[in-house]
Amino acid sequence: MVYVVVACRALLALVFLVSAVGKLRGRGAFGAFVAEIRAWRLVPARSVPVVAGGVVVAEAAVPVLSVVPVPAPFGPLVAGFLVAVFTLGIAITRRRGVSARCACFGRTATPLGRRHLVRNVLLLGAAGVALAPVTEPGTAPAVLVAVGSGALGALLITTMDEITALFAPLPDAPRS
Repeated sequence: MVYVVVACRALLALVFLVSAVGKLRGRGAFGAFVAEIRAWRLVPARSVPVVAGGVVVAEAAVPVLSVVPVPAPFGPLVAGFLVAVFTLGIAITRRRGVSARCACFGRTATPLGRRHLVRNVLLLGAAGVALAPVTEPGTAPAVLVAVGSGALGALLITTMDEITALFAPLPDAPRS
């Protein structure tokens, strides 16, 4: 079980690192994130920049809290809280019929959809597993494999929109 917990912690740390860096890679990236939060219409317009800033700070804290040796697994706790809030926000936005986009990792502008909810449910599961206590250190090679597995999972999650676009039907060709 220790290796599954390590893999889930690595996955969460890397997903939130990519998310925070994607939103902070430039003024335009953060501005686009603020615009998307505004488009969700879940918080008062004047609060949007503060909420967006708080989200990015919390996302940046997850990787740090995941590697700092503290008795409680604060990284997975913060990650689980953020994912739960994001999931609720996506569900409310979709239910209202608001046309909003996912600026989750700062580089795609895919409209919010069911796949984002599924992704978040998977992340919530990973956060739940990552909360389990690690009672034994494990062997170094096995821990490296677990971290590598978490990294592979993070790669798949952070590129999910691009991967699903590869399998989307092609638009009809214009008729001449």
